[in-house]
Order: sequence, then C-alpha cells, then structure tokens
Amino acid sequence: MKRKRLFIIAIIFFLIVTATYYWEGKLGLFSLPTFIILVIVYFGLFITFIKQIYLATKENPISKHRVFMIGLLAVILALTFYKPFGIIDFSKFEGADLLVAEREGSANSNTTLKLKEDFTFKERDINFGINEIKGNYHLQNDTIYFDNVNIGRSGNGFYKFAIIKPSIFSNDKIVADLIMFKELTDTTGRLLWITKNQLDKLKAKKQGR
Repeated sequence: MKRKRLFIIAIIFFLIVTATYYWEGKLGLFSLPTFIILVIVYFGLFITFIKQIYLATKENPISKHRVFMIGLLAVILALTFYKPFGIIDFSKFEGADLLVAEREGSANSNTTLKLKEDFTFKERDINFGINEIKGNYHLQNDTIYFDNVNIGRSGNGFYKFAIIKPSIFSNDKIVADLIMFKELTDTTGRLLWITKNQLDKLKAKKQGR
C-alpha cells in the first residue's frame, strides 16, 4: 500500500509540474504557496529516494518493486531539477511570438507581454504571485488595439491600446519602447521595453478583430 501511495504521489507531482504552463497564471496570489508546496514535495520525494536506495542495499535479492520505484524517482527528480517548470514548452504550440515586451520592477516583479502571430496576446505579471491576462489584438496604422481581454484574477482592467516609439534607453537588447494607454485621455501610459518586434510579418495577413 505504501509503494502504491508513493507511486501515485510521484506521478501526480510530475504531472502537476509538467502542466505548470497552464495553471500558474490562473492562481494569482496562490501561485507562490503552490510552488512552495511543490518544493516541499520535491524534497520529500528526494528523501524517499535516498531511503529506497539505502533499503535496497539491505536486500538480497533486491525487490523488483523497489528497483522500479528507485528508477521512477530518479527520472522524476532529475527531470524536475533540469526543467522545474515542465519538460514541455507548451507556449510553442500557441504560435510564434511577433512582439515581446517586458519590464522589471521592484521586489523582483516582472511583466512580459507577447503578441502572437494569430492575433492573440498574453501578459504575464509576476508580483507576489503570477497573473495572466489574455485576449486579442489588431493593428491600425501604428497603433495596437487590445480586444476581448480576459483579465484573469487581477480585476484591475487592462489597456485599450499601445504605440511603439524609438527607445529612450541605450541598450542593445531593447529595440523600441511600447507605451500602453488605458484611455485616450491617458497622457502618461505604461512603458515596456520591446526586445523583439516582427509585427511587419502581419502586413501580408488579413487582420480581424
């Protein structure tokens, strides 16, 4: 029974880590405690792995079930250590990133905005938790408009449009500045640093809302 329970815990842990891409942005402030729990489980599995090896040295012959669990735990622990956010990059299945803009804030906060080739966007905000905002966008002249926005757990709304301007910063990684506005009367906006801009590829596509 203990071996079966250990097997189930190990498999569930690995599946949760593998699917991190899909759930981390939906938990908001709960993402941090969830990561802490996963770290605790990881070290628990590591201790169990060492214990299984120790018990195996006491057996003659070694139980096949113990050899299986040692192998399973070794694979799960190694893959999780190498790829702590999952071995599959699911973002690659959502299409290419045409524009990537980001900004680092205080207390290790970070915002990343990605515009996809299928006219969808995703903003990932890390600030005492992880929140994702998704939606569509369309281009009109030199302005990016955001449509059908799903603000997730933030509840703070999102920006109506954004414009691209030459960067005011001297940095080889920054190709331009993205200034996002909530309303036409918004004169300040929010500045993100564009690190990739291939929106010209959309000129050959039919744009729609």
